[in-house]
Amino acid sequence: MQFDSHGLKGGLWKGRLTADAAPGSVGLFHLGVQIATAYLTDQDDGWLVTVAVPGEVLSDGRHSLLLIADADQTGPGTRLARLDLIAGDVLDGDLAAEIEQLRAELELLKREFRRFASGG
Repeated sequence: MQFDSHGLKGGLWKGRLTADAAPGSVGLFHLGVQIATAYLTDQDDGWLVTVAVPGEVLSDGRHSLLLIADADQTGPGTRLARLDLIAGDVLDGDLAAEIEQLRAELELLKREFRRFASGG
């Protein structure tokens, strides 16, 4: 099975699933619990997968959602994709650290360029 994500828009995660046969079910999981069921629409050589991301999982922090086919009592199923959501203060901290690192690298480049340009 191959899942190609089309992205998340308006609370719906969509993508294309190609496989020899349609899975019996596709679910969206968060922290090991199924939080939504995906819908499959037949298309040429595959299926359009659409799943609504519940608002309950949208909160500050980093959250990983897993799209899993055929997860039931007989086995763990097949992981199709992972969607990482980052929001709130966690995101601000990551961006601030990244900007600080870029500033430090830029200062190093400026200093070395000046040294090179002055012939030193």
